[in-house]
Amino acid sequence: MARARVFFLMILLAFLGCKNSKELETSKQNDHSIQEALKPSKNTALDFKQRLKWIDSAHASQQKKPIDKLTLAILYDKSALHYKLKQSDSASFYDDLLLRKSSLLGDDYYMGRASHRLAYDFKSHGVYDSAYFYYNISKNAFQNLGDSSQVGRRLMSMGLIQKDQNDFFGSKETLTEALQFLKSPKDDKYIASCFNALATNHRKLLNYKDAVVYYLKAIEFSDLEMDKLIYTNNLSATYIDHGAYAKAIGLLQEALKNSSLQKRQREYARVVDNLAYALWLAGENATPENLIKALDIRISDGDKRGQIASYTHLGEYYTANDFRKAHVYFDSAMRLSKSLKIPRAEQDVLRFLIDLNPKNIALRDRYTFLQDSMYSQELKVKTQFAKYKYDDRLKQESILNLQTEKAVQELEVAKERNYKVTFVFAFFMACLGSGFIYYFFKQRNKNLKKKATFLKQRNKIEKLEAVYETEAQLSRRLHDDFGAQLNHTMLLIQNNAEKSILLDKIDGLYQQSRDFSREINDVDTGASYKDELFEMLRVQTPPSTKLYTTGSKEIEWSKISGLNKTVLYKVLREIMMNMATYSEASLVTITFLKVENFLRIKYFDDGVGASVEALNSKNGLRNTEKRIQAIDGTIIFESEKGKGFKVEINIPN
Repeated sequence: MARARVFFLMILLAFLGCKNSKELETSKQNDHSIQEALKPSKNTALDFKQRLKWIDSAHASQQKKPIDKLTLAILYDKSALHYKLKQSDSASFYDDLLLRKSSLLGDDYYMGRASHRLAYDFKSHGVYDSAYFYYNISKNAFQNLGDSSQVGRRLMSMGLIQKDQNDFFGSKETLTEALQFLKSPKDDKYIASCFNALATNHRKLLNYKDAVVYYLKAIEFSDLEMDKLIYTNNLSATYIDHGAYAKAIGLLQEALKNSSLQKRQREYARVVDNLAYALWLAGENATPENLIKALDIRISDGDKRGQIASYTHLGEYYTANDFRKAHVYFDSAMRLSKSLKIPRAEQDVLRFLIDLNPKNIALRDRYTFLQDSMYSQELKVKTQFAKYKYDDRLKQESILNLQTEKAVQELEVAKERNYKVTFVFAFFMACLGSGFIYYFFKQRNKNLKKKATFLKQRNKIEKLEAVYETEAQLSRRLHDDFGAQLNHTMLLIQNNAEKSILLDKIDGLYQQSRDFSREINDVDTGASYKDELFEMLRVQTPPSTKLYTTGSKEIEWSKISGLNKTVLYKVLREIMMNMATYSEASLVTITFLKVENFLRIKYFDDGVGASVEALNSKNGLRNTEKRIQAIDGTIIFESEKGKGFKVEINIPN
């Protein structure tokens, strides 16, 4: 019976092995056929239709396999070929498929590319809300990849949609954000486009000054000659709106001299029309030939938006002397505005028609209707774009929260696993060498005690050094200053000096003795500490020096230990005495700051300063270092000869 079971298992394993071998062989054949089809699909010597057949073959083979990076690459290339063949429906279908599959795979690169193409397709068909939506998806994908340029370009596209939909304030915000991601010189073309759009937003909001500034920036960042001409034309139109006709005429006449403008009839017509219009407004040209010339170019070029501008300008021109012609041109502009669904252009024409026909109620009603409908539409657009941004912000925050929660969970699992492993390992090691561990910890405790004793002793020595240094300094001052003054006073007495002079000398000795007493005696660290500290600073400040202190009100002095208060008092006194003696300063500033668990004091004077060698040679300043180090604080001196003196003190709080 056992032999039969073993025999059965051997047969089963052999069968599975054959099956796996066949599957592996089939997979290798599929991979080979896919690669063979991809090579000619990328061959630029073939036409697009031939390349599409090869990519279709690769796509068909790849569908038999699970989704991977190659699947996404094939879909991306297939969509591109459909675009080149102007098969926009097929291209959009495969872009949508690419977006869904790349989302499943979590591939941000192809998510960003697919959503960018979908956004572009929706924008070209006038579906601006969907275009904005997909541009935002693309922006987020590239932001995940850390591709700053692509993020900036998507934000620029979103800002341009907002501008075209009359959401001028929202557009300004989005374009300003885009400029933070675009980097010069790599993205100069897009930076120029952003500045141009920002200028247009300001122009529409009647902020001509800022519009001019941004158009000039657009011209500055543009490397392409044609783009410079377009931005110059826009700047000229702004000057015309603002009544600066001479500036507009100068720019437009210079632009007409550029030979490359002739190659772009649409832009050439704009320049011709704007120049003729500016000359007429400035009173320098009373004939409409160039206005008509611009209209003819626009009609032959099929530029219907441009035709609206030409018809409107011609209507304005004939308003003064030929009402019939003016009506004809205005009616043409009205008809085109309605067919292109540009209510703002129609409204501009209605203003002139109402002036020509002030009693025509129908014109006024139409103007009011357009005003109300545009307001409603613009409000809807602004709300919609704002909602997209708000929803996206919530989504990003939600994703971040989920990622944080997942990371925390993974960390907890890792901690638990590590804990178990550590516990088992510790138990195993304890069983093997408990004696060794006992000996190790015993020795370690001895070493720690020795180290603690050493640190305690060193701290004590540093404190003693600080005390001895202070005593020595006071002794020197008592001998040199007080002793010298006392000897001088005694000589005066022996020589029967005047009583007033003797009294002044004795009063000086008394004041000196009080100062020494303050230095030697303990500092009052109680409730009046702050007042005593600031009184000391005031007393130590020479009459020719101004003292400014800031930040002391925010410090909770009661929470600082008495020892730390005493050290701070004596260190600041030493610094002030050093300043009064050596610095020749006219200004001293002392700033008190609460930084985490430290009290930070920043001292500065504008005196003569000192070299590093001079700082090291001053016993008083070295003594302050020992005092601060004794309470686990830090003190940093910074000075150069002739550049003032800085000190930063950090005291534990």
